[in-house]
Amino acid sequence: MTRICKDGFEREFIREQREMYGIAYTQNILSGRWKYLILWFLKNKKRRYSEIKSFLADISQGSLTKQLRELEADGIINREVYPEVPPRVEYSLTSKGKALIPIIDLMEEFGKEFGEKE
Repeated sequence: MTRICKDGFEREFIREQREMYGIAYTQNILSGRWKYLILWFLKNKKRRYSEIKSFLADISQGSLTKQLRELEADGIINREVYPEVPPRVEYSLTSKGKALIPIIDLMEEFGKEFGEKE
C-alpha cells in the first residue's frame, strides 16, 4: 500500500491517496518515542539542550540528538548556535512546528480524559 523510501513517499501514493498521505506524512514527522514530548516542552519558549535532556531524564544523549536532528531536518524546530565559549545552543519551534501544537494539545486532552485516572 504505502511505500516510504529514503526520499519520502512514492508520487503515486501521494496522488492517489491524498487524504491518507496527510495522515502518513504527519505520522512520519512525529515518529519517534520522544518527539511529542520535545514539541510539548518547546511550545512556549526556547530551550537549551541541557534543559531538554533534564526534562526527558530517561533519554540517552544519542537518542535526544537523533530526535532533535530529525525534527530540524523536517523543518519542525530551529537550532540556533551562539558564538560563545562554551557554545550555547537553543532550540525553538518553527512556524511548521507551531502548526503541530494543536495536535499535541489534542493528544494531551485525550490522555487526560481516557488515560489512567489517579
